[in-house]
Amino acid sequence: MDALLREYLPVIVLLAIAVALGLVLMLSAVVVAVRNPDPEKVSAYECGFNAFDDARMKFDVRFYLVSILFIIFDLEVAFLFPWAVAFADLSMTAFWSMMVFLAVLTVGFAYEWKKGALEWE
Repeated sequence: MDALLREYLPVIVLLAIAVALGLVLMLSAVVVAVRNPDPEKVSAYECGFNAFDDARMKFDVRFYLVSILFIIFDLEVAFLFPWAVAFADLSMTAFWSMMVFLAVLTVGFAYEWKKGALEWE
């Protein structure tokens, strides 16, 4: 039982440090926070425009299009990091697989650019 506790001691210490740091940061935010905020800072901000009285109003779909494009390209670029870290140990198959992936990414980007999805009018 003593060996088991010794193995979990670093995890328990890390957990205690994380909880203590979280508490310290939350308490310091309460102590240091500005009590008189600017009205502009506390105003409602959602999707690039002020909220109106009706939640079912129509607004431009470009907000969604831009966010979806950002998520798609951001996730695709995130695949490059593990590949780059392990690049020295990869085979030629892995290299050419990533080149095909990048080609598809480039074709998709060119298509979106040509369709005008990246332009804000």
